[in-house]
Amino acid sequence: MADVKLSVIFSTYNSPDWLEKVLWGFYYQTFKNFELIVADDGSTDETRQRIENFTAESGMPITHIWQEDEGFQKTKILNKAVVASNNEYLVFTDGDCIPRKDFLAVHHQHIEPGCFLSGGYLKLPMQTSLAIEREHIESGQAFDRDWLIRHGMKRSHKLKKLTTNKLKQQLLNALAPTKARWYGHNASAWRKDLIAVNGFDERMQYGGEDLEFGYRLANSGIKGKQIRYSAVCVHLDHARGYVEPEMIAKNDAIQAHSIAQKIVKTPYGICKE
Repeated sequence: MADVKLSVIFSTYNSPDWLEKVLWGFYYQTFKNFELIVADDGSTDETRQRIENFTAESGMPITHIWQEDEGFQKTKILNKAVVASNNEYLVFTDGDCIPRKDFLAVHHQHIEPGCFLSGGYLKLPMQTSLAIEREHIESGQAFDRDWLIRHGMKRSHKLKKLTTNKLKQQLLNALAPTKARWYGHNASAWRKDLIAVNGFDERMQYGGEDLEFGYRLANSGIKGKQIRYSAVCVHLDHARGYVEPEMIAKNDAIQAHSIAQKIVKTPYGICKE
């Protein structure tokens, strides 16, 4: 799949400091054949200014897709970003997940027809999140277990997610306790497969909106492939003041319906039926 070009889509909302760290993460990727799309769910003008400043400093072009702030509407802005994408294979992450230098190279390496890729992340505490600067992303220290521990990360088996040993990655992927589901912080698929299921269900708000999309991909015959320990990103800490129990209950009901009825194409996606 050497000639396959990538479109990288990541969401953001009023987190310009975290956004900037993620942007530098993509600047330092070893795989270069991609476009970068920021799916902005209604941030203030500071986010636009940070993107412009980054582009001026890095020379890296960015497509900034923005919509009015109407509460948590991530699925809507992701669908708009999918429509705006130009390449045949799409990689999704979030504006609080810094990718390691080989992140896109790993996604590209594992592309297969009829599959989507399911990655993971290492969640960082706030102290560690604040300590990471551009230089640590460039040097790779932000993905080094010893550096992270020195800057507030607790020792844990979860640090195995940072391994760079290919054989160990393969073994851990094979033994992963979680199934290869669609997690919005680290997943990828063919654009045509996303379009076939009509993208993300725009009724969904916070809580399982990415999983529901993955279930419909699976219902359409697209299989998940595990790259949890191969495609590495670190998740910056943040508050979740937008989470409401009603959102999660509504999403759970939609997801349960999609599973039980084997729904493939949502009528509430990119094209409204």
